[in-house]
Amino acid sequence: MDITSESHSQHISRQFNHELEELKTHLMAMGGLVEKQVQDAVGALLESDSHLAERVVENDRAVNDMQIKIDEECTQVLARRQPTASDLRLVLAVIRAASDLERIGDEASKIARNAIELISADTGHRGFVEVRMISEHVRRMVRDALTSFARLDTELALKLVHEDDEVDSEYGSAMRSLMTFMMEDARSISSVLSVMWILRALERIGDHANNLAEYVVYLVKGLDIRHTDPDDLDEQSIVTRKR
Repeated sequence: MDITSESHSQHISRQFNHELEELKTHLMAMGGLVEKQVQDAVGALLESDSHLAERVVENDRAVNDMQIKIDEECTQVLARRQPTASDLRLVLAVIRAASDLERIGDEASKIARNAIELISADTGHRGFVEVRMISEHVRRMVRDALTSFARLDTELALKLVHEDDEVDSEYGSAMRSLMTFMMEDARSISSVLSVMWILRALERIGDHANNLAEYVVYLVKGLDIRHTDPDDLDEQSIVTRKR
């Protein structure tokens, strides 16, 4: 059975409903922090702000703590309430989503650490245009993934699944450009490698945003679309597969 944003407000136990809503609320709070971590990490690089980058690294502990708290809350709901159907899917989706958000936080921390090295070396801004472009794309994906989860919006979620291929293409193009530059100027190898690690982290963030979108489809439709070709996915095909 499909669910809507009102489905979880119709339990006999008001406390159970409150617990489910708390899970979603805490996940959105974690998502907001992670989104800011990515924004600050990239901003620190582009603005040569090492203090901001250091704060991103320090704040990674807060992201980890939020995941642990959410996992504990989900475990308690599973043990005490033994949810079924859409309620069980919600708990499982929250657990999976929190894991991906934590990994996005890890990638933001990697970006910040590489930013600190680049700022210290002061070797120029080669590759920063690519970083800016891809970071804007994946940050929008993370934001839209969280919105689709909050609104149970499968249409937006499916749009994000298709967007991941675009990020992969942008990443591949940027990496080829930087590889060519390194071959032309061996002195740039160290700094360009750091930029390449940053681009890799951004590409991984896009992958995790894609995962979040897939969890929305699972939550709402009860369908696991992992490992499915995005070209085979749209609202109509999901309805057909469900039948």
